[in-house]
Amino acid sequence: MAKMWAGRTDGVTDRIADDFNSSIRFDSRMYVQDIKGSMAHAAMLGAQGIITSDDAKRLIDGLDQILSDIQSGELEIDMQCEDIHMFVEQVLTERLGDVGKKLHTARSRNDQVALDIRMYLRDVTDTLREKLYRLLTALTDKAEVYKATIMPGYTHLQRAQPITFGHHLMAYAMMILRDIDRLSDCRRRMNMSPIGCCALAGTTYDTDRRFEAQKLGFDGICLNSLDGVSDRDFCVELLSALSILMMHLSRFSEELILWSSWEFKFVELSDAFTTGSSIMPQKKNPDMAELIRGKTGRVYGDLMALLTVLKGLPLAYNKDMQEDKESIFDACDTAAMCLDVLIPMVETMKANADNMLSAAQRGFINATDLADYLVKKGMPFRSAYKISGELVAKCIAEGKVLETLTLDEYKAYSDLFDTDLYNEISLSTCVEKRISEGGTSVASVEKQIKYVKEVLSQK
Repeated sequence: MAKMWAGRTDGVTDRIADDFNSSIRFDSRMYVQDIKGSMAHAAMLGAQGIITSDDAKRLIDGLDQILSDIQSGELEIDMQCEDIHMFVEQVLTERLGDVGKKLHTARSRNDQVALDIRMYLRDVTDTLREKLYRLLTALTDKAEVYKATIMPGYTHLQRAQPITFGHHLMAYAMMILRDIDRLSDCRRRMNMSPIGCCALAGTTYDTDRRFEAQKLGFDGICLNSLDGVSDRDFCVELLSALSILMMHLSRFSEELILWSSWEFKFVELSDAFTTGSSIMPQKKNPDMAELIRGKTGRVYGDLMALLTVLKGLPLAYNKDMQEDKESIFDACDTAAMCLDVLIPMVETMKANADNMLSAAQRGFINATDLADYLVKKGMPFRSAYKISGELVAKCIAEGKVLETLTLDEYKAYSDLFDTDLYNEISLSTCVEKRISEGGTSVASVEKQIKYVKEVLSQK
């Protein structure tokens, strides 16, 4: 097959070189963006008088028909073509003859591919944000159900202080809010049109780049043509945002894996999102959560791959930049797939409140409150801390918890202890006393839920 770039060379390359050079197997997914970008370009050419208005209309109609034919299945994308841009132009030329050859006036594949990938990733970013809003809703709804359910809060994976399960879930909701914000920020910088930068230096034609940008929904244009064709910052930035998102999903998945184990039994995952064992009939494995955790490394790899590709490239376009697409497409697909699984997994997850409370009681996580009780009675904190630690040691030695020690046992350590102690160290009191903004009290969690719901209502 003769190449459209034949001229300086005979356009004949080795079959192996063709396969190596081709990108259509992965850039064909951008056919909608490629065709819509070309339609806007044809409209600009006609509006500027670079081609006749009749030719512009024929090009736009022809492109619209190609789009319709691909979507209906009547036209199959030819995987023997070098890339999606050449495929569309080839079909257009076959259908319109010489008029089809006018489409590429005042344009290069360099700015064309930069346009397509910005448009494609803009659409993908919007889709990912919608999925994140759904996850945010699932987390918030679940937090509302469990806003008063007491569980141990951990540091160093050791029981530390009592919190509520709703408070814990809202921590992830806040992470997801930041992920949405990062994607929105990334989209804003992505949404600048490179079309009209041409190969690297612009064009001698009297084009209207802002006309095309506006027609395609961009906020403006790339102001330097060299930068316009060689910039892939937006890909790196999106990969970075997706890596942080996947880190959040992985941390949550790790906790779901721990919490659903027999050692914790804090949550029960739906059978729809777990698997069994081929040999051990008692098993219920959190495979979906484990896969999300595992796929996080894959997205990190995509980020490092693109950073490595770009780090030594001189301006402007280099063929190395073709390697941007498989990395960014893979990361977007992976993140979307993980969200599609995680959202219903959260929606169907159930908490075992009794086990959470029992673990909280056995962890002596009200020991800080015990020390605070003595401090409020006038004892220096370090002295109160020492007595509290000694009482914990006594409970461990005797198989008790702080709530079951008698008042006489307490008074053996300090006369400041009185009957009001038991209310002060009850776990529900410990939680409700955390009245500082953002804390774990039910009222505080309700404020966090309200805040997130307001964000959701304004999206």
